[in-house]
Amino acid sequence: MSLEILGISVLWIFLFGYVIVASIDFGAGFFNAYSLITGKNHILSKVIKRYLSPVWEITNVFLVFFFVGIVGFFPQTAYYYGTILLVPASVALILLTIRGSYYAFESYSGMRGHKGYALAYGLAGLFIPASLSVVLTISEGGFVMMNEAGPQLDYGALLTSPLAWSIVALSVTAVLYISAIFLTWYAQKAGDQKASDLMRKYALVWGIPLIISAFGVIIELRSTDNWHYEQMIDLSWLFIVSGILFLATYWLLWAKSKYGLAVTLLIFQFATAFFAYGISHYPYLLYPYLTVHDSFTNETMAIVLVVAFIAGLCLLVPSIYLVFKLFIFNKGYISGEDETHV
Repeated sequence: MSLEILGISVLWIFLFGYVIVASIDFGAGFFNAYSLITGKNHILSKVIKRYLSPVWEITNVFLVFFFVGIVGFFPQTAYYYGTILLVPASVALILLTIRGSYYAFESYSGMRGHKGYALAYGLAGLFIPASLSVVLTISEGGFVMMNEAGPQLDYGALLTSPLAWSIVALSVTAVLYISAIFLTWYAQKAGDQKASDLMRKYALVWGIPLIISAFGVIIELRSTDNWHYEQMIDLSWLFIVSGILFLATYWLLWAKSKYGLAVTLLIFQFATAFFAYGISHYPYLLYPYLTVHDSFTNETMAIVLVVAFIAGLCLLVPSIYLVFKLFIFNKGYISGEDETHV
């Protein structure tokens, strides 16, 4: 395996970790806000806040690792994406700031249950993946123009692109679906059957638009004769496996059975689709200007970065495991008996 492939593989693992952990976090914030607005906060808020309280501050660690790594492994990405993502990235950073600030105000200022703070926190959690998903659209090509001033993003083409909006729809529905399934299981583990049943209904509801938006992305890629679509066809069996895992997960939800297994199948479902997407996108980081080969750093730096990131992953994963073991899945904590963990 070449250093280029090893480097991008490590980064893709970090990005996948962020997708799963952040989706649960973002979706939980939205469902908490929705429950306050609809008057169902007495059912959901306790379970959701018990999950959010220990993990909200560590979610973005994966994203920080990814951004540092992408610039370290592929320095030219700073030149290309640093310019064209100035507005989308700035929006995402502002939303992250708003989200963190409002959660702190709502949780620590003695204003628990404040609808305004909860709504700002929940909506920001949906807009963040929507703004970040723009990167996937841009990387497909056709939205960047090169001139004497360097790469320029064609905002008109981007904002009127059905592909861009289908990817945004997929990112938002994926967040809500992933979060709903996890919280269904988490509420059951907490012994809160009403919350578990309500989250199960939300998961079943959001599973349908998830699949529709996924097919929408594929249709848009095909209709534009996109280079990426041709490479995805070669890996169609992986997407079929992902679809089968989706059906199995959905059936478990429908049957009200083995929610823990449903979460496991969910992770494998998204892992299969996510890595199939990444492999089919190889070798381009930005079509047709940037590939993993012509933008890679020197060999010495690459080795140092690979070692550092693998070491970081080996530290991060056990740390998250301990957080989940000591807090998220601690019987006293999730049942609300031991409030000292909060």
